[in-house]
Amino acid sequence: MPSVVDDSVGTTRKAPRGVGVAVVVGSALEWFDFYLYASMAALVFGHVFFPPGNDAAATMASVATFAVGFLARPIGGIVFGALGDRIGRKKVLSWTFVLMGVSSAGIGLLPSYASAGLLAPVLLVVLRLVQGLGAGAEFGGAIAVAYEHADPRKRGRQGSWPALGVNVGLLVSSLAVAGLTTLDKEFLHGFGWRIPFLASFLLVGVGLWVRRRVPETPEFENLVRSRKNRPRGWANRPLVKLFRSDWRALAVVMVITIGYNGVSYVFKTFSLAYLTNFRGVPANIGALGISIASGTAIVTVPIAGWISDRIGAKKVVVAGAVATGLLAFPFFWLLDTGTSWFIWLGLVLATGIVVPAMLSAQGAFLAKQFPAEVRSTGLGTGREVGGAVSGGLAPLAALAIVEASATHATWGVSLLFVAGALCIGLGALADQSRNALN
Repeated sequence: MPSVVDDSVGTTRKAPRGVGVAVVVGSALEWFDFYLYASMAALVFGHVFFPPGNDAAATMASVATFAVGFLARPIGGIVFGALGDRIGRKKVLSWTFVLMGVSSAGIGLLPSYASAGLLAPVLLVVLRLVQGLGAGAEFGGAIAVAYEHADPRKRGRQGSWPALGVNVGLLVSSLAVAGLTTLDKEFLHGFGWRIPFLASFLLVGVGLWVRRRVPETPEFENLVRSRKNRPRGWANRPLVKLFRSDWRALAVVMVITIGYNGVSYVFKTFSLAYLTNFRGVPANIGALGISIASGTAIVTVPIAGWISDRIGAKKVVVAGAVATGLLAFPFFWLLDTGTSWFIWLGLVLATGIVVPAMLSAQGAFLAKQFPAEVRSTGLGTGREVGGAVSGGLAPLAALAIVEASATHATWGVSLLFVAGALCIGLGALADQSRNALN
């Protein structure tokens, strides 16, 4: 039988001061680094880290290094997620935050292929793997912290804090990319692309100071007290308990994440490569569109969180899945116009409204699938294993689909969106929480 999800703790609890900032800062750094890497992989890294002579092959190899990070994320999600249930959410989030930020900043110090040969892409892959390890536990751990510190009546709003951080990081990184792509191409491929990566050193320092001031969650402290009277053994390990008692909830999280990450990363990363490489649209137009969409998302996220508290997070997730399916073909119709205003409209609809609304609602919806004793493990394992299946492979598959078409047709990519929407919707309808009707 699945464990009972306890939503009764602290019915009038208010999140301590600083929790929201700590959650948002960590998620912002994750997405600042990951979107920055994704953008530079699509626009720059092929020229910097791979042999010259075949731009299409270099771009494919560069995007493939983006996918490599998703191989490490499940390991990070499983290992650090289990540690979060064993030694505390706060301590683990501090470790992973530093791991993720320092590896991202290190990318800005790497030599180019011209100066180091094959060593350059090898070092890039190594740091990308380390980045993935740290990022693997970040979002799931942040959801657990926001959810467990929240008043149950506001878990939709406070569960949306990680999603707000995602879009703050996306906005800052996309502005950085938009600014860099307006500069001289030689400068961008030389030193320019390194500047935002090196800025991660500063972000790590600020974020770590903020996170160290946040208290541990009340639900984890209750777990520590209850464990004193329990026998030790493998049966009480978080990962073992997760697969024994809450595997259905784990499946729900995995299926939703497979759909969501596939849709999200194709919208946000493949679209840049598609516009630049196949439609001849200047890179700064797509980057500016992502910036406008991210600014829109910062407004969308708290509204979606508030709606989740009013009508239930599941309904918001399902509505987002339906909207994704409806947008699958019109999204590319807008991009294919080549007109900046229509491109920006498509990006705002997809990455400014539909995708962030689903992500906002996922905070409360996914967290309540698990009891506190396996929540960090369940979120880390489910999100990152599911994300590795689709998040890294979907942009690569989309690129291959368009490359294989003589006319660079996108209908195959649109079908990927439809498949992702089905995964999200079916996963949400398979809700395993106690309050499944919500």
